[in-house]
Amino acid sequence: MRIIPAWLREFVDVVTDDRQLAEDLTSAGIAVESIQEENGSTVYEMDLTTNRVDAMNHYGVAREASAIYDVELKKVEPKLPAIKGDACFPIVIEDAQGCARYTARIIRNVKIGPSPEHIVKRLELLGSRSINNVADATNYALNELGHPTHAFDLDLLEGGTIIVRRAREGEVLKTLDGVDRKLTIEDLVIADASKPVALAGVMGGFDTMITERTKHVLIESAWFDPATVRSMAKRHGMHTDASHRFERGADYGITSLACDRVAELILASAGGELHGDRIDTIARDLKRALIPLRHSEIKRNLGIDIGEGEIERILRRLGFNITRGDASDFSVQVPTWRLDVEREIDVLEELARIHGYNNFPNTLPAFSGAVVELPDEPKNAKVRETMLALGYDEAISITFVSEQEARVFGENTRPREPLPVANPLNDESAYMRTSLLPGLINVVSYNLNRGTTNVRLFEAGEVFQRLGEGHDERRHLGFAATGDLVSKNVHIVAQPYTFFHMKGDLEELLAAFQHQSLSFDAQAPEYFHPGRAARAVMDGETVAYFGQLHPEQAAGQKLRQDVYLAEVMLDILYRHPLREPRYQRISKFPAVERDFSFVLDDAITFERIHSVIAELGLTELQKFVPAEIYRGEKVGTGKYSVLLHAGFQAQDRTLRDDEVAQWSAQIITRLQGLGGVLRA
Repeated sequence: MRIIPAWLREFVDVVTDDRQLAEDLTSAGIAVESIQEENGSTVYEMDLTTNRVDAMNHYGVAREASAIYDVELKKVEPKLPAIKGDACFPIVIEDAQGCARYTARIIRNVKIGPSPEHIVKRLELLGSRSINNVADATNYALNELGHPTHAFDLDLLEGGTIIVRRAREGEVLKTLDGVDRKLTIEDLVIADASKPVALAGVMGGFDTMITERTKHVLIESAWFDPATVRSMAKRHGMHTDASHRFERGADYGITSLACDRVAELILASAGGELHGDRIDTIARDLKRALIPLRHSEIKRNLGIDIGEGEIERILRRLGFNITRGDASDFSVQVPTWRLDVEREIDVLEELARIHGYNNFPNTLPAFSGAVVELPDEPKNAKVRETMLALGYDEAISITFVSEQEARVFGENTRPREPLPVANPLNDESAYMRTSLLPGLINVVSYNLNRGTTNVRLFEAGEVFQRLGEGHDERRHLGFAATGDLVSKNVHIVAQPYTFFHMKGDLEELLAAFQHQSLSFDAQAPEYFHPGRAARAVMDGETVAYFGQLHPEQAAGQKLRQDVYLAEVMLDILYRHPLREPRYQRISKFPAVERDFSFVLDDAITFERIHSVIAELGLTELQKFVPAEIYRGEKVGTGKYSVLLHAGFQAQDRTLRDDEVAQWSAQIITRLQGLGGVLRA
């Protein structure tokens, strides 16, 4: 937003120049992002935090300057003429939760025309265009005092009343932007006796707006519930100056002053007579509880002592009422415009920023003890080190996913019930993630759509699930790969990344942890490609799933090439300690190698072969791997031929032929027990 320093100086006599004023405001937390010169005037571009709605106007910033420089803040006291007649215009608030207070004034016999030059110039400097003298009065007061107001054409309000109520199903309101808004029962509206005339706190209605034919005006100044206004603005896709302030918390106590200030401006520029007294309807009182301020907490939190006189000066300049209690303690009444101040620590922050952070001495915080390393930190470091060494880049994805993603990727042998977000940004972010894979898929898709075809990414983070009335968090590792394995040797053709490359990467990662057994099977979730996915089981527990993304999922993401994914349950993996490197002497005795060629059914996997051979307990069997696999007419349908390579070696002696022959016979017997046929 924009602030004009010359306008500020109408409320507070600050002797410093505009640049120094900008620096001092910024140091106090009212940040001036830039200073510009436009049409002979200095303009501040402000960068205010969303909780400081009270400073989104000239009077609010002037109040800050008053506290910083300890000078008097001039009161805004509209000078209104004597009233004529009686207003006789009832205001009915049917929804006290949505509207706590509604203030109005009536001005008759106005003359609609252009605004005075000084108002037009200031509005243009703030980025607003002049409309007419009545509409400009509401915009001017908004930038001056910070409270949104609105002006209705009184003659277009039917039934001589204003009703603040929830919309009725099927009602339609044409707003000032010319758009017909279909209302729901959740919308809060300002209505006359027969129809809605404004969307409360967001935008006025087209049918009752001020035009050149307007003769009589009703000025509205109200307080609307922040949550109600925010939900309406979001539902209708609208963001206005009024909704921006109301949804952050407007000033309940300023409605009368804002209404009178708008009336003063209209009377000065459009003429007319003030008809009747101010109409002020209060549905509920927003009382702020007293906040205790203990001197001991000032020292404990800020690290310095601030004198009692300085405490009272700062808080009173900011509009707080402060009374002394026992000893050096105080009770603080928070003003109606400071909804962000709710606790004692908030009051301490006010003291600190106005006292000046630069006035705090440079000291080191007290510390005793030592840095304590988290229990799983060495394992986290090892996982990250391994993934980086394998050529993967670390990614961070959003923890929110859609309901479909949460349910699809939460289904496996350890299904997770999705955890909904209480106030989601949109439907695509309505649930906490049950898996790291949706986020990685989105990041891979983002890269592919921008011409990066070789992608290796990993992410370690928490996944969530609903657990009764609460939730559960578990740490997972996900990694994704697509594209070619690029070789640094220009004479070697790049190979496409495959399922077996991912299996090798996973085995390299799991090898860093101690375990008795590691096996793989085809029990993978349905979001993987059937036949190109597997499950990793470590010491009887599922530790990972990996494989190619299912074609249907890939099509839904519009992925133009095969993507391989893996998800490791780190909470299970971390039950295993890190493997300690151990030295093992290489045998000085020769190895004996044997090959076995068998025809087996397709249903017999190498995992089964390896397990039955391991049951023999042959300590001299140092190696047992498949060397070749053949499928074709020569072996028949539903079968395959495999050449198995075995290596025998002892640490203490040279093996005898009869020993090797005996072990070979045992291996053949075990393989025949699986239905294998030994080939000649």
